[in-house]
Amino acid sequence: MTTEQMTGAQALVRALENVGVDTVFGIPGGAILPAYDPLFDSKKLRHILVRHEQGAGHAAQGYAMVTGKVGVCMATSGPGATNLVTPISDAYMDSVPMVAITGQVPSASIGTDAFQEADIAGITMPITKHNFLVTRAEDIGRTIVEAFHIASTGRPGPVLVDISKDALQATFGFEWPVQMQLPGYRPVTRPHSKQVREAARLIVEAERPVLYVGGGVIKAGASAELKVLAELTGAPVVTTLMAKGALPDSHPLHMGMPGMHGSVGAVGALQKADLLVTLGARFDDRVTGKLDGFAPFAKVVHADIDPAEISKNRHADVPIVGDAREVIADLIVAVQNEHENGHKGDYADWWRQLNAWRDTYPLGYDKPDDGSLSPQHVIERIGQLVGPEAYYVAGVGQHQMWAAQFIKYERPGAFLNSGGAGTMGYAVPAAMGAKVGAPDTQVWAIDGDGCFQMTNQELATCAIEGIPVKIAVINNGNLGMVRQWQTLFYNERYSNTNLHSKRIPDFVKLAEAYGCVGLRCDRAEDVDATIAKAMEINDAPVVIDFVVHQDAMVWPMVAAGTTNDDIKIARDLAPDFENGD
Repeated sequence: MTTEQMTGAQALVRALENVGVDTVFGIPGGAILPAYDPLFDSKKLRHILVRHEQGAGHAAQGYAMVTGKVGVCMATSGPGATNLVTPISDAYMDSVPMVAITGQVPSASIGTDAFQEADIAGITMPITKHNFLVTRAEDIGRTIVEAFHIASTGRPGPVLVDISKDALQATFGFEWPVQMQLPGYRPVTRPHSKQVREAARLIVEAERPVLYVGGGVIKAGASAELKVLAELTGAPVVTTLMAKGALPDSHPLHMGMPGMHGSVGAVGALQKADLLVTLGARFDDRVTGKLDGFAPFAKVVHADIDPAEISKNRHADVPIVGDAREVIADLIVAVQNEHENGHKGDYADWWRQLNAWRDTYPLGYDKPDDGSLSPQHVIERIGQLVGPEAYYVAGVGQHQMWAAQFIKYERPGAFLNSGGAGTMGYAVPAAMGAKVGAPDTQVWAIDGDGCFQMTNQELATCAIEGIPVKIAVINNGNLGMVRQWQTLFYNERYSNTNLHSKRIPDFVKLAEAYGCVGLRCDRAEDVDATIAKAMEINDAPVVIDFVVHQDAMVWPMVAAGTTNDDIKIARDLAPDFENGD
């Protein structure tokens, strides 16, 4: 162990370097300012100066999701810290490993309503995996190590480290390495073998099993194991919004995405299943619809690394706590043993029904009668022309669902979006972070005109820092998903959803003002050429204003408060799950 005299701020920078951080997204301010002085001298840390703290948080998320490392953002006290609340909450809902470092007023002033004071530890307590308030310089190094360990192990998530200004300024003898003090933190990764054997028995005995796959499979890096399990059992697979690409969309066992805007085949598979093998998913309301009508005939195997999720929303007949990769690997062995003993499921009748749904109700869309541009066509062509090796980052709303439906994801982690929190404004900064983490890979943000106007100031960051993302703005002039609900449930009373963004602002001029390339497309015949032109530009960010029809709808749809049996494929059309046709 070595000891060196330094300030708390220097210790913070050194600790970040020592745990392997290479990029920090942030904005300086009074309370965090002591940390920015040694940061100026660091040869290992790249600091990216964002234009809003929310952008720093979402960028850290995007970076984390493409690298598998812990994303790092930094802000000052008070409003700087509270501006991180939204991305912290977003990371918590979607299990993204992130460490948010905030400055705090001097320890003697805490609790006095000092200038730019906010109890950020208290504010974020419900939306962090853990948080720390550090008031002694001696504790900074150990706290950073603990924060990164907590954020990246077990179920990943955000951790806040709030450091008082006097702790950053104090001088002490910095020691490295440090010993963590986390006696109560012991995440379970190895599943119980008895539970795994019972799950395998249920799989081979079932007549209508479904592998219900959530984002935990991607977090665990378990996609290869999932493919083996699926092909071994021959069971259909559904992948949630957060699990797109966990099994390639093109795989014959893949039934699509379940949920509110899922495919009829995926929703029908869950509703008629007699067994759900739930892997790294949490029975989210957007998947289940009205909970008491969800998968009414199914027994449930539920495997999750977070024991708090087991039986939280749906009772688990076979609960399994463990890392998805280890659970699936053990499940493969257990199913193979069942097969060797002559026990193998027969799902031929099940697949006849599944294929009937898949063939009868494929995903599709109608072209606008007035000849205007179809948003689904734009997004579909982006996916086809850009290809499966790119990263696609969606905002929240109609364009998010179309990006999930009409871009084909062939590899895990290729689709980034705000699933649990549904944060408008996510796409631009998250795409920025993703591009920093994967500079040699194309990164396309599929954004809406509403979302884009919440965080497009980060285009300045992208231009100045040399981060050449592509932003496809699906511009229908409205808050599209809200307008869709007003069409369906509020008698077409469009209260405060018209953004007038087909006129104000001019997105091409806005892009150019930010140092980006601005393009516009409003005709179907120009879509391919516009996408191709954007792909040729790799030395600057590109914004494409796709002016689309305002009344395009996302179908299928399960209305909030209804069961998945009530799924509609158009305003007055519903499938027949009983007959499969």
